[in-house]
Amino acid sequence: MSTSTPRTRGIRGRFRSRATAALTALLLPLAAMVGLATPAQAATSATATYTKVQDWGTGFEGKWTVKNTGTTSISAWTVVWDFPSGTSVTSAWDADVTSSGTHWTAKNKSWNGTLAPGASVSFGFNGAGPGSPSNCKLNGGSCDGGTVPGDNPPSAPGTPSASNITNTSVVLSWTAATDDKGIKNYDVLRDGTKIATVTGLTYTNTGLTAGTDYSYTVQARDTADQTGPVSGARAVRTTGGGDPDPGPGGKVKLGYFTNWGVYGRNYHVKNLVTSGTASKITHINYAFGNVQNGQCTIGDAYADYDKAYTADQSVDGVADTWDQPPRGNFNQLRKLKQQFPHIKILWSFGGWTWSGGFPQAVQNPTTFANSCYNLVEDPRWADVFDGIDLDWEYPNACGLSCDTSGPAAFKNMMQAMRARFGSNNLVTAAITADASSGGKIEKTDYAGAAQYSDWYNVMTYDFFGAFDADGPTAPHSPLTSYTGIPQAGFNSADAIAKLKAQGVPAAKLLLGIGFYGRGWTGVTQAAPGGSATGPAPGTYEQGIEDYKVLKTSCPATGTIAGTAYAKCGSNWWSYDTPSTITGKMTWAKNQSLGGAFFWEFSGDTSNGELVSAINSGLG
Repeated sequence: MSTSTPRTRGIRGRFRSRATAALTALLLPLAAMVGLATPAQAATSATATYTKVQDWGTGFEGKWTVKNTGTTSISAWTVVWDFPSGTSVTSAWDADVTSSGTHWTAKNKSWNGTLAPGASVSFGFNGAGPGSPSNCKLNGGSCDGGTVPGDNPPSAPGTPSASNITNTSVVLSWTAATDDKGIKNYDVLRDGTKIATVTGLTYTNTGLTAGTDYSYTVQARDTADQTGPVSGARAVRTTGGGDPDPGPGGKVKLGYFTNWGVYGRNYHVKNLVTSGTASKITHINYAFGNVQNGQCTIGDAYADYDKAYTADQSVDGVADTWDQPPRGNFNQLRKLKQQFPHIKILWSFGGWTWSGGFPQAVQNPTTFANSCYNLVEDPRWADVFDGIDLDWEYPNACGLSCDTSGPAAFKNMMQAMRARFGSNNLVTAAITADASSGGKIEKTDYAGAAQYSDWYNVMTYDFFGAFDADGPTAPHSPLTSYTGIPQAGFNSADAIAKLKAQGVPAAKLLLGIGFYGRGWTGVTQAAPGGSATGPAPGTYEQGIEDYKVLKTSCPATGTIAGTAYAKCGSNWWSYDTPSTITGKMTWAKNQSLGGAFFWEFSGDTSNGELVSAINSGLG
């Protein structure tokens, strides 16, 4: 086996892409309460809300919704807005739409102008150009929550950051909102309820409960007391109180969730609940985002935030609506965190297939880090993610392609990520386990980068497999070396020892477990070391099969180097079982490692046998 390929050509690198049928509707901050009263009638108020329903590149579909939020009826409505030059309405329905230059006016039809209190009506249009509406007015009043024509509402403040978290308090800080007439103050909301109004950009919330999860947002108020949209949410867990998050002495129990698993594998976030897995893990790495043109980008828009879930598929039993932003895995993960608030979620970028974008990205680490932060902290899903994971295969070495960025490139990237994401977000990386002489661990300054990393996921699997079609057969995830191992340094113990020797703290190393096996066919020898004729058949890819299949189709017949193997007919497989995982967890604790991670959830049984073994093994 070539030392350049101890990582999978499939299991981590396999991904599915799918063109998005319709981009998630993005709610723009144009909704507002508008007074429509005459001196002789009670005040009536309404909202006008815009959504972009679809965007197909050369055009888009937009929708306005007018809702009567007052106590008296509205007999007619007119919505006006401005588009930037180059953006226009090409056709419309359920309203009469006209324009004067870049100024657009929509009036109700004869049959939809009257709105009783609480009623709403929508009209839509097809448009051309890239712009978004601005300067919205409804029935002559500005769309700003008041009756001040020409005074727009404030923008959303930045998502608050959290610092100095104790058992009973947290310090919140945020970037300023903007307003055409000036900002008066900010409302601070905890779990959706206003707890304070402040004039500055920081607030200290005291009197909290130890070991408790809270969610904070901020909303700006202008000099006319008009409020704008709320900021993105910041999740905070106070310390103490039996905090389930790993701290001193605690262990990380992390699994990868793949966005493509929702297709052929039919594995969804809800499976984490029904299998009992959610209560036994501490972290999830969501895989993968892409790295393109020096930036972090969306991996699969449909799976990530557009796929609609029915009530029976959803974590909380509530179906997605057609215009809900976002849907897909992001919304399901949000619901999972609501039920299991101890779980932290990181967005993982790269992987075997998409690591080719890192060499360009690290040429300007600061710009790269800014792009990643802006994507992870996008207001539509900022509350879902607690940090970022970088899966570069491999810095200054060869994976699917070869990199020559130099031994400092990885450290420079991690330093920039930490500077941008700050101390309140997790910054981690998946790294090589190639401890061979002159191998990948020696090619990069992993020790130098460790000071900026919360931990490393050491990929202690895929050492051997049917990518060497004629064998020799060998366990793909050996814990230790053994007599006859095909390549010295290709085992977990050697990898961990080498990283420690270079100066990476043991507590920042997680042991990797594969929830799948690797196998050959044409094998006559039951013990490891036999010759083969090629990869064994697999459900999704030759030479690879999930544990949940192998446990019954080819039960283990022996163990070597801390992992199991099995021969069934002419097929030979190696994989971890609950028993071998228990042994590996004991080893990890004896080595004072930070915990363990695994690739990936869908390979486990429906009752989470392997996750249970990790959880009980680490304690």
